[in-house]
Amino acid sequence: MSKVAYFALIVAAVLGVSAGAVGQTVPAGEGDAVAPEKTAVAGVTQAAPVSLGLPYVVPPHVPGAKVRTPEGLAPLLAEQLARSLPLEQVAVPRAVHRQIDARAAPATDILLLPLDQGELVGDEHVVVPTGYRAGVMAIMRTDTDIRSWEDLRGRTVCLTEGGGLVGQMQARHGAIEKVFRAPADALLDLRIGGCDAAVHDSTMLEAVLAFPEWKKFSARLPVQREKDLAFILPKDEPALIEAVQSEVRQWRQTDLLARLTRQSAQDIAFEVYLDQEAPDCH
Repeated sequence: MSKVAYFALIVAAVLGVSAGAVGQTVPAGEGDAVAPEKTAVAGVTQAAPVSLGLPYVVPPHVPGAKVRTPEGLAPLLAEQLARSLPLEQVAVPRAVHRQIDARAAPATDILLLPLDQGELVGDEHVVVPTGYRAGVMAIMRTDTDIRSWEDLRGRTVCLTEGGGLVGQMQARHGAIEKVFRAPADALLDLRIGGCDAAVHDSTMLEAVLAFPEWKKFSARLPVQREKDLAFILPKDEPALIEAVQSEVRQWRQTDLLARLTRQSAQDIAFEVYLDQEAPDCH
């Protein structure tokens, strides 16, 4: 089965139409490989997974390890998309020279990356914004003497390995970086005095700070470098583009991003509570 025909079947599964109806949009000669008696679901389950490129792929949970919520919405949106498309997540390096360069990344069918308005994706790609926007934000204790990003020089900052900031705080501000697996670990270290500031996804941090137990850690620096999380797809895959666009439309209609953000913040705050407070309860 050709890739175009395969993605036509995926769209049929997502949109709930027959494989034959979707096949009518496939260029001449491509749709012949789709057997008319096959259902869309059967075609999807039998096909190879769609590769989704992400800046960071969350490692699988190890039995007995602490449950940890990842940073940002990219991993959570990948999980949502996997409910409709058979996905294989692939870690890809960030684009160089502010342009998506297919030669610099493993071959993928889709990319899910934070983009700003100045970044180029090339004429051969289509961008589908998810609607999630976040920047870089630092929080500290309210009695901190850190008042600007420049004040981070020589100070210890907590980061996560999946936040896309490792190396940047040292390079930009001369900070000493402590890298953790997940936001809860980094924020816990901030609370117990292991670092002077925690630097993370601004949308996630704003949601965490809404909880009263974070009032003493609500000092913050201005948000920097806001970007939009977006899917990037090849223009020559119209069926795949339609499948992703349909998913994103549904997410927006159901306010999914806001709900995932609130739930993620609640889970992170609870994970911090369990590690800091629960051991003292007898």
